[in-house]
Amino acid sequence: MYGYRKLTLDMRDLGERCGKQRVARLLKLEGLRSQTGYRRRPGVRGGKPAVVAPNHLQRRFSVTKPDQSWVTDITYIRTHEGWL
Repeated sequence: MYGYRKLTLDMRDLGERCGKQRVARLLKLEGLRSQTGYRRRPGVRGGKPAVVAPNHLQRRFSVTKPDQSWVTDITYIRTHEGWL
């Protein structure tokens, strides 16, 4: 959730006249707080080892014809909505 600073800027972008202190006070009255960081989940790195695919390429990156070898890389990005 947004904090009072971003909410104030968004409200001003929508044409509402409000101050940071007013938005902060209203959020506090409603019991709303911004998300401050991510929660660490214990035990994510523990457990059984991951299944590793066999290395068929054996570091021979030069190929003679197209479509002989395909490689990929997966990158995970953590956002406020979760992992992407």
